[in-house]
Amino acid sequence: MRSVGVEEELLLVDRDSGEPRAMSSAVMAVAAREDDADFEAELHREQLEFATRPHRSMTNLAEEIVRWRTTAADHAEKLGGAAVALATSPLPVSPTIGSGTRHQWLAREFGLTTQEQLTCGCHVHVAVESDEEGVAVLNRLRPWMSVLVALSANSPFWQGEDSGYSSYRSRVWGRWPTAGPVELFADAAAYHREVRGMVATGVLRDRGMVYFDARLSAAHPTVEVRVADVCLEPFTTVLLAMLVRGLVETAAREWRAGEPAAPHPVSLLRLAAWRAGRSGLAGELVCPRLMRPVPARDAAESLLEHVRPALEDVGDFERARALLSRLLRDGSGTRVQREVFRTGGLRDVVAECVRRTHSGI
Repeated sequence: MRSVGVEEELLLVDRDSGEPRAMSSAVMAVAAREDDADFEAELHREQLEFATRPHRSMTNLAEEIVRWRTTAADHAEKLGGAAVALATSPLPVSPTIGSGTRHQWLAREFGLTTQEQLTCGCHVHVAVESDEEGVAVLNRLRPWMSVLVALSANSPFWQGEDSGYSSYRSRVWGRWPTAGPVELFADAAAYHREVRGMVATGVLRDRGMVYFDARLSAAHPTVEVRVADVCLEPFTTVLLAMLVRGLVETAAREWRAGEPAAPHPVSLLRLAAWRAGRSGLAGELVCPRLMRPVPARDAAESLLEHVRPALEDVGDFERARALLSRLLRDGSGTRVQREVFRTGGLRDVVAECVRRTHSGI
């Protein structure tokens, strides 16, 4: 059974107004005093990141996600703030870039693109046995990334306006020069050659700026899937982790069986990603197999069926099916935000999302 870990970025907001607050350093100082020193600062001081340990049990992973979210909320509350799982701020914000050397370099090199990157994502790490297996997995994950975007969609608002997108974070994130899908790699050596070549251009500071939709982790023996919005409710994060682990195991099995990766060109994968960011679960998606429009529900259920043998082998299938049914019935964070906004305002949206962020599973 492959281990899986999750990184989540949370938005820090004022408890009363709901507006983002540049308080990550203060929250981390409170955490350090209470021996919770594992939070990390992100590009902007209005966000905070945590990473779970690797888990084989999804129950244990779920418990740790809820614990970290609750701990972040408790520390922020001591400072008059709140930690909320929003992928973009519904309210207008002028983000504050962190003072670290790396963050300041990004601000100088990428200008407005850096300033406008106050977005919160969810990254899922799944263990692989080698770089060769990892690259074979990356090749076979490509068509399914757009479905993960749709399932996690939680960013309809941007600077106080409805963007018209379900995951506007995915569109903002795509402004980085290395973000998005990539072509197939012949092997691990070809992958590493491309990464070295990208860094050698001088456009990137280091290989940590290779923001592929999915990549080999530079720090862990894992494949890191990076396309998702931070999910509003913890159960969606757990579903995402189940599906990504299932995708990695399924891809590894296909590779070992000699089944080729789907040869979809990047141009089609980019269109599929755009459609997922625009429609989420509310309309059509591009079918990962045929690259033709299908109802979002069909694409989601196709993903579940694709990974069913891998999920059944680790005892996750029934739980994944139940969580997916709940998500398809109730909608993603985007649907929740828009429904609250229809009867209230943007501050009400933030307040409801704060409540749901730390809910149980």
